[in-house]
Amino acid sequence: MMPYSPSGLFPSGRPPRPTYREPNPVSGPGVAAGAAATIAWLVLFGLLGRSLAGYAWWTLLAAALAWLAALALVRFGDRGVATGVAIVAAGGWSIAAAVVAARWLSSGDWPLW
Repeated sequence: MMPYSPSGLFPSGRPPRPTYREPNPVSGPGVAAGAAATIAWLVLFGLLGRSLAGYAWWTLLAAALAWLAALALVRFGDRGVATGVAIVAAGGWSIAAAVVAARWLSSGDWPLW
């Protein structure tokens, strides 16, 4: 009589290959820290502008620099912080674009030149 061999439907024992675990997983506090730092960064740069055009250009520059920092963090640092930075930088661009579009629609004149 042959010994019973499991079908594999309900595996028992160790898996045949090791499971990869991320050495530095993305965490909520890391995302929150990146988001908070980027909010402060965008506010400081946005305050440099004395008009809507100045605010929009400073925000564009600050968010581009933040994205470069996020790319460096993805490669060499904490991916959670990079995620927070990227999300808030994109939100900053969106807010600046919405304000510029609202002024353009209300005045009929493109405000960035």
